[in-house]
Amino acid sequence: MHRFYLRPEQCSGPVLFLTGREAHHARQVLRIRKGDDATVLDGVGHEFLCTMEEADRDKVKLSVIEKRDHPPLPCQTTLLQAMPKGKIIETIIQKATELGAARVIPLLTERVAVRLDEKETAQKAAKLQLVAIEAIKQCGAAWLPKIEAPITPAAFLARQEKFEMPLVGSLQPGTRSPREYFQTFRANHARNPASACVWVGPEGDFTKGEIEAIVAGGAFPITLGPLVLRVETAATYCLSVIGYECL
Repeated sequence: MHRFYLRPEQCSGPVLFLTGREAHHARQVLRIRKGDDATVLDGVGHEFLCTMEEADRDKVKLSVIEKRDHPPLPCQTTLLQAMPKGKIIETIIQKATELGAARVIPLLTERVAVRLDEKETAQKAAKLQLVAIEAIKQCGAAWLPKIEAPITPAAFLARQEKFEMPLVGSLQPGTRSPREYFQTFRANHARNPASACVWVGPEGDFTKGEIEAIVAGGAFPITLGPLVLRVETAATYCLSVIGYECL
């Protein structure tokens, strides 16, 4: 079944209209016809099963047959990802969406070559949000992760956000298996954590100073195994572990 995305405010009532990029994709790429089935996702937990009614030059009319509600995942996870070179960040956004991340925050760390001004950071966030939209359409996720503008680790730490399970992947000594932290949390609270974050560094890892600041901010340093993983593999690994532990 073809999937489309509309903002929540566009999804009220028994009739939905695809416009802009979504209408173009429906008409020119997918070539849907009257009577074809389609699914619309609003990114906040609602799935609309629809039938295509008609199309004109710039919009497609869909009739809602059924609305399904999907609760959010039990653990709301934030991925704090150092910006890699090229388009690797887009792959990471795709995998993070598929693995249920609630939010992705690109990081401008000391070993990251990317440098952006204020206008460029906003543009980058908007572009990456579109990547996440395409990812929910591909995988059928009812919840759209929020992609924030790239910031430095220090700027994020200054927010003093709190997570029940804050983790940081590290190649420095003193790391532990993430399983140990989850077991300790369950022993102390008799439940799984309801919120988590995981910091994933750039090629070559975070600097010693960055790790010290992140750990001082409350994150638990974890090992990702005996091998040095690529950044996209490390992000996928960490999100998979959190998803498994919080089932």
